[in-house]
Amino acid sequence: MSRSTTAPNRAREYETIYILRPDVDADTADNLGTRIAEVVTGNKGRLTKVELWGRRRLAFEIGKQRRGVYVYLKYLGGGSIVSEIERNLNLLKKSGDVLRFQTVLVGNDIEVAAAEIAEEDVKFERLELPPLEEDREDSRERQLGLIEPERRERHADIMVAEGVEDGDVEPGAEGAADEEEA
Repeated sequence: MSRSTTAPNRAREYETIYILRPDVDADTADNLGTRIAEVVTGNKGRLTKVELWGRRRLAFEIGKQRRGVYVYLKYLGGGSIVSEIERNLNLLKKSGDVLRFQTVLVGNDIEVAAAEIAEEDVKFERLELPPLEEDREDSRERQLGLIEPERRERHADIMVAEGVEDGDVEPGAEGAADEEEA
């Protein structure tokens, strides 16, 4: 009997999250998804959930990247599936397509036949992301309050358009100007 499963119809449940480069093209992401699905089925495993979380900001810079495309996998199988998936992800990490990945054991001794899996839950979605925009240089300054918010700039434009100078506003009249703006 194999150490990774307790019976032929029993398996372990794993979750793997991998992060792709933020500028990855849809074909590369599709090829990777197909490769992962083949690894799982080739090792007598079963995908139970595939989610594309999209492009998100990283907690810290990885390989000079501030963002990454997150992909979540949940699958049933033995330890050989995990080692083969991680081997493939490591090869892609060296080529630069994958930034990071992590696998976690979620459940032990799961009955494979009892697992209900919807067909649409295990399909790799086509990666459709908007073009990568560069982070605004002043975004950090805005967060820290070093640059005034856009609303105040707009308020100043309205005041100038109405012919009101900075020194012409009476104390307490600013609230009235805000009400007119709304």
